[in-house]
Amino acid sequence: MATPHFLSYPPRLFDKTLVDESPARNILVFFISGNPGLIDYYKPFLSTLRELIDETASLEKTRFQIYGQDLAGFRDDDHEPFTAKNKPYNLEYQIQYTLAGLGRLRVESGPSQGLPYDEIVLIGHSVGAYIALELFHRLLQNPGLAAHVNLASGILLFPTIHHISSSPTGWKLDLLRRTPVLGDNAYRIAQTFLRCFPQSALHWVVRRIMGFSAYGAEVTTQWLKSRDGVWQALHMGMDEMKVIGEDRWDDELWEIAHDAESHDKIVPKFFFYFGKHDHWVANHYRDEFIKKRQKQIDRTKLIVDESNIPHAFCINHSEVVAEKVGLWIGQIYGTS
Repeated sequence: MATPHFLSYPPRLFDKTLVDESPARNILVFFISGNPGLIDYYKPFLSTLRELIDETASLEKTRFQIYGQDLAGFRDDDHEPFTAKNKPYNLEYQIQYTLAGLGRLRVESGPSQGLPYDEIVLIGHSVGAYIALELFHRLLQNPGLAAHVNLASGILLFPTIHHISSSPTGWKLDLLRRTPVLGDNAYRIAQTFLRCFPQSALHWVVRRIMGFSAYGAEVTTQWLKSRDGVWQALHMGMDEMKVIGEDRWDDELWEIAHDAESHDKIVPKFFFYFGKHDHWVANHYRDEFIKKRQKQIDRTKLIVDESNIPHAFCINHSEVVAEKVGLWIGQIYGTS
């Protein structure tokens, strides 16, 4: 497979008058997108986060590299055309693909150039939050998978991590998946419908009728008119309905994290940011998860949005979410 399309925002150059003699830590902020897995959706979010980190005085002595890449299969030039024998990628493949991409990254500049990052913050949106938790889980169980990958914290935005098929929209997609003939051919129906629209007309619908930002409409239109993007999204989405069920990290992940304290390992610290009314999340499962996790309040921050930011925040609410994430990164790494 070809090298994935990515967005990268390197650390700013230090003002030498502000830096003491101790070497700066190199922190990688690695973003994992939702479905559709196109990192371009998050360009306004990531660029705003870069600006906010650079403007935060308490973070000025730490070098933050921000990076995010596409999930596999959403861009036509990253794979051979999908066929009945060469099907799109499932969720398990995306987890392994993300880990491989994460494992390849090294400090790009400065005295530590070429070395692994001191710490890594994973930010996951939607199913990207599930992928992030799986990476924490797997690396805590088996550090040999990527011994140099030092996961420190996770920021999970509108996470779909628990019984996604019970959510209002997940229920509909799962019904489609389980419907004979229709589930296997849903992508063909979608592609046939989309071919009826010239790209300019489709852009107008997305921009004017659906209310997307100009930038979001451009990314969405290119994806909808791509050869395999819609098939990849539907195939992966239906697989999510099967895979994302019971909270399987309930005890295991937290017990491993607790054990890590006595072995001088970085203990994960999570920030969960849930939507108030998220159509991809069943509220009763969200509330149950929050109730269970409240006893780990020192390691886990649980926030429910009160301003009605939608699940797909990257379309029109990138800046306000970036401000929240910037504050949380400040809580983790800021100096007094």
